[in-house]
Amino acid sequence: MAGSPDDDFEQLAPDAAPGRRPGVSRTGPSLKARAIGYLSRREHSRAELQRKLAPHTNPDDPDELTRVLDELEREKWQSNQRFAQSLVHRRASKKGAAVVVQELRRHGVADDDVAAIHDQLKATEYDRAKAVWQRKFGAPPVDSKEYARQMRFLASRGFSPAILRRILGDLDDFPE
Repeated sequence: MAGSPDDDFEQLAPDAAPGRRPGVSRTGPSLKARAIGYLSRREHSRAELQRKLAPHTNPDDPDELTRVLDELEREKWQSNQRFAQSLVHRRASKKGAAVVVQELRRHGVADDDVAAIHDQLKATEYDRAKAVWQRKFGAPPVDSKEYARQMRFLASRGFSPAILRRILGDLDDFPE
């Protein structure tokens, strides 16, 4: 019988299992291994990594996550600047400066880095908006209904109203 006291095999408690540190009940890869796995797939901000790794931390060592994140930054595995450039590269061709900047802030990128990227995006926003509009529509609106549709589409992508007016022209061009 498997659970009887006469059993020849000793029952190992989870803390006494071979290869496991006493007091640690977590299974699976270490925090650093998990973080490197995430970072090998794509760049992550420090805040994003912290959120993803938090459920896997040891409750007995609350500073473990901070130490691992500091080590990853020191060893150049993780960089908020690299993350920001990666996100801009992925999003800027389809989105306006407002949306990209909002996403950078949501991911915890520093304000001075965000300001520099915002200036860079503002300089190219007209060309990017024009390319998005060209891919989607390719022709100027023929009436006010079509104008509103194109305006909503570009506005939903985060392009500024001034840019939208430059691309679409004025509403006065349409007959009533």
